[in-house]
Amino acid sequence: MNLADLITPDAIRCNIEVNSKKRALEVLADLLTTSTSSEPANSEQSNSEDKPEDPAFQVFQLLIDREKLGSTGMGHGIALPHARTNTTNKASAAFIKLEKGIDFDSPDQQPTDLIFALLVPEHDTEQHLQILSHLASLFSNDTFCQHLRTATTTDELYKHLTHNILSSKAS
Repeated sequence: MNLADLITPDAIRCNIEVNSKKRALEVLADLLTTSTSSEPANSEQSNSEDKPEDPAFQVFQLLIDREKLGSTGMGHGIALPHARTNTTNKASAAFIKLEKGIDFDSPDQQPTDLIFALLVPEHDTEQHLQILSHLASLFSNDTFCQHLRTATTTDELYKHLTHNILSSKAS
């Protein structure tokens, strides 16, 4: 699996400063919605004068709802927030590397600094599980994570995420 199929450079941020899990999820929701070029799967978008719901807020709510079921923090500074939605036909991802780790309710209670968010179509349960399994394996690789942590630009992060996929194996 190549993450280039899921993530674009404009859905990645390097060395950003956030102070909370909530703020990190807001940033990721913004990245997931602004980088998505696919048309919404749900064509029942209202053209009425009603206040349309912000797509980034909808994604944020999905991520928050998933976190309420249990933290997506893996430990070792890694989190993989994810959600399924009927508003897209294609899986997409966003990634942030934080300047300073935050509390993400991880099992090891260590600060989280690498956060990879995933949004998949509601009906694609099998794809969702396959991608999560691949991500968990990939982010369990200490060398891979160290490359991400030493990256200083978004371009470097993108290259590490997309070019190390096939050669990276979990330790």
